[in-house]
Parts: sequence; C-alpha cells; structure tokens
Amino acid sequence: MSCGCKTSGDSSHSCGTKSASGCENVNTCGNSYKLSVFDWLSDIKSPVELQQEQYVEVRFKNDRKSFFKNTQKLPLQIGSIITVEGNPGHDVGIVSLTGALVKIQMKKKHFSKEHALKIYRIANQKDIDVWQQARAKEDAIKTQAKIIASRLGLEMKISDVEFQGDGSKATFYYTADNRVDFRQLIKEYASYFKTKIDMKQIGFRQESAKIGGIGSCGRELCCSSWLTDFRSVNTNAARYQQLSINPQKLAGQCGKLKCCLNYELDSYLDALSDFPSSNTTLDTEKGKAYCIKIDVFKRKMWFAYAENPITWYDIDTHKVKEQISRNKKGQKAQLLEELVSVSMVAEKTVDLIQENNPDRFEKKNRPKNKKGPKNQKDTRNSKNPGGSSEGSNPQSGTQPKRPANKPAPSKGSGGYKGKKNARKPSPGEGQ
Repeated sequence: MSCGCKTSGDSSHSCGTKSASGCENVNTCGNSYKLSVFDWLSDIKSPVELQQEQYVEVRFKNDRKSFFKNTQKLPLQIGSIITVEGNPGHDVGIVSLTGALVKIQMKKKHFSKEHALKIYRIANQKDIDVWQQARAKEDAIKTQAKIIASRLGLEMKISDVEFQGDGSKATFYYTADNRVDFRQLIKEYASYFKTKIDMKQIGFRQESAKIGGIGSCGRELCCSSWLTDFRSVNTNAARYQQLSINPQKLAGQCGKLKCCLNYELDSYLDALSDFPSSNTTLDTEKGKAYCIKIDVFKRKMWFAYAENPITWYDIDTHKVKEQISRNKKGQKAQLLEELVSVSMVAEKTVDLIQENNPDRFEKKNRPKNKKGPKNQKDTRNSKNPGGSSEGSNPQSGTQPKRPANKPAPSKGSGGYKGKKNARKPSPGEGQ
C-alpha cells in the first residue's frame, strides 16, 4: 500500500491529493524518500513534546537535508512542502521527519540548535511553480557549465547543479583531485546564467551518493539509498577477509574501496582472534613448515614444507595450537601428513557430470550403427509385399518364392545388384 507519491533524484514530489500540505497517508509516504528515517512514533504525541520547541527535518535535492525550527507551530507532517529561510531569500523543501526522532537525528549528526533556520510558511502554489521552473533548468545549465569549465582548461568535474527554491542562487557541486582556481569561472557563470553562483567541492563518494547507480551486487548503491556516514576503508579489510587484492574488484563506482568491505569486518576479526598468527612456523621432524593460507569458515590452516612448497596440508586450528605448544617446550612437531584431517584424506574427487555413467562419453562404448548400403532395398518389403513373413527368416532353410513371370538371373547377367565387383556382360553374351 502506498499513497501514490513520486519522489525521484531531483526531489520532484507529487501526490494524488495535489496539496502542499502533504499526502493523505502520511504513515507510508515517508518510506518513498531517499535516505529516509521511518518515524514509528508519528501517531504518538506526548504532553512534554507539545511544550518543547518543535524541529523538523527537511529534505532538498538528492541527499541534502537540514533541520529547521517550527516557530509558528504549523501543522506539519511528513510530505508537507514548506518554504524555509534561505541565504539569501527563501528555499522550498519537503518535510522528511517530524516528532521526537528529529532531536535524535540532530544529536547523531552533531547539528547545533543555534544553526537551525526558521520555517516561513507552508508553500503556496506560487512558491511551488517557481520552484519547479528553477528545477527544470538544472540539466541544461549543468551541460553548459561543463562546456565553460572545459574551455577554461580547469581540471574539475561538475557533478550536479541545485537551484534554490526562489531561483536566486545556484549551487554547483564539483569534484577535483587538486585545488582549482575558479575565480574566472564564477565570473563566467554569473554573466551567463544571471544568478548568484555558489561553488561547493565534494568527495568522490559524495558524488556517487548524489548521482546514484547500481552496484556489482545488483542492488542500488548503499551511499545513495541508506548509508549516511562514509567510514574510511583500507586494504587490510580485504586481507582479513581473505580477498584477493584486485583494485578492479574491490573498488566501487566512486573509484574508492567499497564501503561494504567494512560490513562483515568485525565478524572476521572476532573469528580470527581464535586463530594462530598467519606467520606461524612449525618446527617438524621433516623440517620447517610455513603457513600458506587460512580458512575462517572451515577453521583450518594450510602448511607446506620449506623444501617442498608446492604440496599443501590443511590442518585444524586446534591441532596447530597443540604443535605450537610442543615447539615452545622444545619438542619437534608431528609430520604434516599425520596432522591432516581424516576427512580430507578419505575424500575423493567426484565428477558430478559423469557420476551416474562415467563411460557414456567414451567412443569405444558407443553402440555401433549397423546400416547397410544406401541403395540396398529391404527384401522383406520388395519381395513379399503382402506382409507375409515367409522367407524373411534368415535361419530358415527355405528361400523366398520368385514370381512365375520373372526369370532367374544368370550369373553373367549382372543381376546381383548387391555385389560391387559384379562382372559386366561382354558385348555378345546373353543374346
């Protein structure tokens, strides 16, 4: 069940009611917002909350959000289009969260109440029309802005353009590897677009969050759907999870390491805390043995002799700990062959494709297709058209009857059609 809201990347919002006060079904409308927080306490109003100052969370284009103070105590709900204080002028946004959870979000994002701006009013039709007209120009302006930046030779990328609700200011979001001197660029933009220009540099991950996309997992990017804080990711997270250090596979669409590498990192670290060190060396009776790799799920470690590093032996972790304790006591560890788990020794490689019939692909076991010559006729059908089986049994001593009006073929007449080496008659023979 949904209220019919349509929310896209450009923050366009239209409901079935076509009212600036919000949707009819406010309980489900909040789920359609990007990076939204579902308010389970929206229907509960405590007396203490009514006496306190009211703050609301307002969402603008893409993932930009801010908190505003409802000084006039307007009847706001999730989905309400409101006009708020801007710098300069005013801006238009959509209420994304109300109630007691707003202060929890403010505390989580370290937002000070002193920086909260005021809410002017619930947006009227004129505010909405100006807001939609300004949004309709953003794509064309972004294309022209890229052309101007390229003509000036600036090493930067214009990622997004956002107009203020009253159309008095345009914010250009860009990414760059180095510092960019865009003083001349601002002059070009101001003279061409006839509005106030604000340049804001963002990171590559913030760019992916604004643009959005589909990840290698087949789902929407986490940064553009629900992830709000971008923690640092390093290659150690991949090493702890036994992943190959391949930049093409570990990097996301932003060009940085994938944020999902941190999701299961704590579980791996907890499991590896019970493992011996990967630099463990066993002093066996056959020589030194070094750890090659470990398997967190099977809780095993692979060892190989220094003299024969090609052959690997998988050993359970508890057995490795026993051998380490023996080395500490000055004793030699057992041979790796003796420590290998019994299940691995008894295991046999089975080809599932040929498990039922292993020899069905061999040519020597194929049944031979015994076919006669192409121009050989069926004697049963040609000589006995009546369907009788008389004379068709090769084991019987009788021969099939010959029609009376057909003479028997002579040996020299070439009547034996089945023989390839039949002698041809001479010119005067058989006359």
